[in-house]
Amino acid sequence: MEKDWIKVRTYTKPLEAEIVKQMLEENDIAVVLLNKQDSSYLFGKIELYVNEKDEAITNVLIDSSTFTEEEDAN
Repeated sequence: MEKDWIKVRTYTKPLEAEIVKQMLEENDIAVVLLNKQDSSYLFGKIELYVNEKDEAITNVLIDSSTFTEEEDAN
């Protein structure tokens, strides 16, 4: 991954991560999900990355949504 991408959230539920990704893409924000979950037992995290220039608007959009399971990346 290029150096100007940053992790903004971490999820444990794949569906929730995909919903957030779709919402951001609908707002013209490029998103990468890095799925670090074990494929057999589904433990682990799913990390959401955006370009540094989109970090502020990404946080505003996610914070204004109704999702509650995400964890801050910091």
